[in-house]
Amino acid sequence: MSEQTLTLDVQGVTCGGCVTTLTRVIGALPGVREVSVTQATGRTEVRLDGAGGTDRATVVSAIEDAGYDVA
Repeated sequence: MSEQTLTLDVQGVTCGGCVTTLTRVIGALPGVREVSVTQATGRTEVRLDGAGGTDRATVVSAIEDAGYDVA
């Protein structure tokens, strides 16, 4: 599987703590190479290496488990 970048619209990102939480939670998933969360818009980009077995559904589940919604 090749490297891919996911772009997600996460709802409920209201502060720097939210950005930190999302970056930590998503970054802990296997195969995640980079996470970028924009506080103002909730736009979240996740770069996957393709070898860790993590896919879009896994990332969305981790975000929802942390208490956020994905549009």
